[in-house]
Amino acid sequence: MLIRVINPNTTEAMTKLIGESASLAAGPDVLVEAVTPAMGPASIESHYDEALSVPGVLAEIAAGENDGAAGFVIACFGDPGLDAARERATGPVLGIAEAAMRAASSLGRAFSVVTTLDRSVGRTWELIDRYGVRSTCRGVRACEIPVLDLESDLSAPARVLAECLAARDDDGADVIVLGCAGMGDLCADLTAELGLPVIDGVSVATGMVAALARLGLRTTNRGEYAPPPPKGYTGLLRDFGA
Repeated sequence: MLIRVINPNTTEAMTKLIGESASLAAGPDVLVEAVTPAMGPASIESHYDEALSVPGVLAEIAAGENDGAAGFVIACFGDPGLDAARERATGPVLGIAEAAMRAASSLGRAFSVVTTLDRSVGRTWELIDRYGVRSTCRGVRACEIPVLDLESDLSAPARVLAECLAARDDDGADVIVLGCAGMGDLCADLTAELGLPVIDGVSVATGMVAALARLGLRTTNRGEYAPPPPKGYTGLLRDFGA
């Protein structure tokens, strides 16, 4: 079984990290293909970045369909292009925020999200409402660490831990959701330090997509997630006509 895990930004080092997290969760019968789009932002830290990441994500969905992928993971916590990807893909498509939040709601009475920048907090609350977990979420906390600094800033692990401790002790969360795909390599250490379930959305989404595909479950082809109507596109989008 082939699962394509798409890093919506164009930073290869992050794609490598995402691929490692996904492969550990996938199981021996799953081939994980972590891919970097040919177009898009170096990191996603704004609505502008998110919007401009979507064409690259959809190009990777189309390529994965051609390669026979059984399912897809969109490995950015904003879940960019998720609905459009579900229209385009045959197999299941999960975003890491949706997967992580739903898993957190199954593992405890209350969870908090620990993310990167304060400017992403509002978007995270929008997704919390969309996925119907507002009553379970106790808070969204930002470390004020740019996405690409998670790997290079030596203070990053301690700063993420500090917000996780505040989520546990001040918010009353009994599950922590890491709000960035670039935090996945911190998950095991944070779990041991906090004594709580700490969720990396990449791992959870990959496991869920694999489980759905094994069960033969696919995205519906009726209604809103039916394939998009055929039409022409122009300019830079000329190759995206369905």
